[in-house]
Amino acid sequence: MPDTITKLAYQALQQGKSYFGLAHKTVSTQVMQAVNPPQHIQTAPMDLKVLQMIQQRMNALLEVDWQDAEAGVYPKELLFDNAWDDFFRFYPLVCLDLPNIWERLNKRDYHTFADHIDTAGYPKYYLQNFHHQTDGYLSDMSANLYDLQVEILFNGTADPMRRRILAPLKQGLIDAGVGVETGAKVLDVACGTGRTLSMLRDALPKLSLYGVDLSPAYLRKANEALMAKTGALPQLVQANGESLPFVDSYFDGVVSVFLFHELPPVARQNVINEMYRVVKPGGTVVLCDSIQRLDSPEFEVAMENFPAMFHEPYYRHYTTDDLNLRLSDAGFEQVSNQVHFMSKYWVGRKPAVS
Repeated sequence: MPDTITKLAYQALQQGKSYFGLAHKTVSTQVMQAVNPPQHIQTAPMDLKVLQMIQQRMNALLEVDWQDAEAGVYPKELLFDNAWDDFFRFYPLVCLDLPNIWERLNKRDYHTFADHIDTAGYPKYYLQNFHHQTDGYLSDMSANLYDLQVEILFNGTADPMRRRILAPLKQGLIDAGVGVETGAKVLDVACGTGRTLSMLRDALPKLSLYGVDLSPAYLRKANEALMAKTGALPQLVQANGESLPFVDSYFDGVVSVFLFHELPPVARQNVINEMYRVVKPGGTVVLCDSIQRLDSPEFEVAMENFPAMFHEPYYRHYTTDDLNLRLSDAGFEQVSNQVHFMSKYWVGRKPAVS
């Protein structure tokens, strides 16, 4: 019997988050135009048809999210998992940081970090103020604000988009014969604040989870967030996805969410090659990232506007990059794609030993 009441509650929650995200962006844009108007940003207006398609795609995403929960891919409780403590603690800081973001935007100042932040040893492409964020990905404040900023950016749909990796990963583990009740090992590359790892643990509590990220600040945030909930703690390691600190064929599955659009082309291939190396024969890789022009040309205006409004130096190339080919070149087979709202997914298998 359909659980109508829970579905209505979920829809109401998502509608509230959507309205909040729209209100925040509308007000902050108006204030920016009055206080510190952008000097050099050129964006194209989106016509009503595109805006209607975006709304339709968002509604379809939320319906798939609900259907997967109702089908038991993950518990319905996961639909309501929101970091309310972080929201009330850090939303004021999101607002207070806006003038700094506007100043960097107008000055085109993309490589500034506070004096106390050690930038030694990081790849040059990583030392960016992505999204004009204060201190890029290398400060505790950035880590504290990140999830809230992303939720606002996507009008409350960041988590539903992240959850789209769960069904193909679960199916891949089952198809490989390891299942989800035997302590199968899964790695999250660029795990950030641990949001995806938290979902994996809630949906598949028997997995042995691992996460790598370049940012010690984001790993601290991930550890804090994961310790705040019950369940086995994932093993977190500071590492570059281009050189994963694991032996060959160690993991049953590898996932990554919202990483590849922030990598230059060579690094994208290097990370995919490393994923192939560390996953077992028969293992599954599931990637989630932004839509691309290859299969979402109707949103070309949105894809043009995004790097103009936010500092995303590798995004334009990413939107035309054939990651299916990159996965195949690394050795993955049965590569398939899905598109949900503003995100795209790649699922591939490492050939099983014959």
